[in-house]
Parts: sequence; C-alpha cells; structure tokens
Amino acid sequence: MNKVYPGAAAALDGIVRDGQLLAVGGFGLCGIPEALIEALRDSGAKDLTVISNNAGIDGFGLGKLLETRQISKMISSYVGENKEFERQYLAGELELEFTPQGTLAEKLRAGGAGIPAFFTRTGVGTIVAEGKETKDFDGHTYVMERSLNPEVSLVKAFKADKSGNLVFRRTARNFNPAAAMAGKITVVEVEQLVEVGEIDPDDVHLPGIYVHRIVVNASPEKRIEKRTVTAAATATTTEKKGA
Repeated sequence: MNKVYPGAAAALDGIVRDGQLLAVGGFGLCGIPEALIEALRDSGAKDLTVISNNAGIDGFGLGKLLETRQISKMISSYVGENKEFERQYLAGELELEFTPQGTLAEKLRAGGAGIPAFFTRTGVGTIVAEGKETKDFDGHTYVMERSLNPEVSLVKAFKADKSGNLVFRRTARNFNPAAAMAGKITVVEVEQLVEVGEIDPDDVHLPGIYVHRIVVNASPEKRIEKRTVTAAATATTTEKKGA
C-alpha cells in the first residue's frame, strides 16, 4: 500500500468534506502541519469542527481557516493569541468548546486507544463539568469526559519512512502523536522521508499503523509565535553591529 502522496492537496483529496470533525496537531505554532492546513483552506471545505490546542495566530496556521470562515466550532484549550478568533467568538459567529489542556490530550489519546470515556477531577465544580456525569471515587468527585475520534487528523512529524513510522522533533511532538492515534484517517506532513528500515525501531515515536497518508514538506516556514530576547542580548547585538 502506497502511503506517499505528491503534495498536500493530493493527500487530502477525497477525504475532506463539509461538516467534518478534524484534529490538527501542534502547540501554538510549534509542530503544526503548515502545508496541510493551507491545502485544507484551498479545498473549500466548510462548517468544520476542529480539535486543536489552539487556533494559530492571525493569518497563520489555523488562523488562515478562521479568516475564510471555514471553521464553525473549535475544541481547544487556549485561544489567547488570535484576535480574529476572539472577534468571531464574542460576536457569536464561532462556537467554542473550552477544554482543559490535559483533558484535551487525554480525549485524543483515549480515543486512539479505543476508550470511549474516562473520569477526571479536572473541571469539577466549574462550567467545564456542567451537564456531564459525575461520580465519586475514593472520596473525590470526578467528571466523565467523552473521548474524541476525529474523522481526519492532520499532524506534523520530522521524519517518516514509507510505511508511516514517525519520528517527532523535540517539543514539536506535543499533541501530534495523540491526534494521529485518534484519527480515523491520519495524514502526516514530514520534513524527511526515508526508506523502510532506515529508522531504528527503537527511535520510532509512533508506528505506521496509525498513518494512512504521507506528504513531504521539506522546507516549512516554522514561524516563531513570539520572539523574545533579553535586554542584555539586544545590547550585545547592537554593539556588534556598530563595531
């Protein structure tokens, strides 16, 4: 079975449609599938519900899909870096299911493991628990959370072999493995593609059984969300430029 596709648009062809539930890996702008997000925007699919830790920033990442109004609902844990997200939500144009970050990760992980629901103490006594079943265990109250099984997951990895065995790079690992496991169809964007056997089995972070389609994006932009330097570093840089 050939899992490798010539481009992001080809990798999404036939599997994305209006009204879908999708998961998108990444944390902020770290480890986001840039090419796949753009291909999803260009597909014109609308009324999407997107599971992602956040919604990118204005004009980049999932922010591109907010600009085109293709997302009708976000299931997220952090939304503070996107002004268009804020505007749409406050205007009632975008539905938001606010989910604690650890709960969101577990919803995806459990979905990938075939666990339909789980109990957690996170959110008990808050609006997060409203309308949900609660149960007491060992003297503590827990709220039941349903797992997530997106129809399509878009993830980013550093390297893959042609069977889809994945290696993630440092913090870009974040939500990507859980999103990949949960998806009924998982499409991965990688920077390097190698032959089967070239990745040491001990180095595989996620086995290829979870991956259905692979696309290579060798030179992603990898935009920095917020560039921060210390005053001392800035002064040193200025001195060097003037020398």
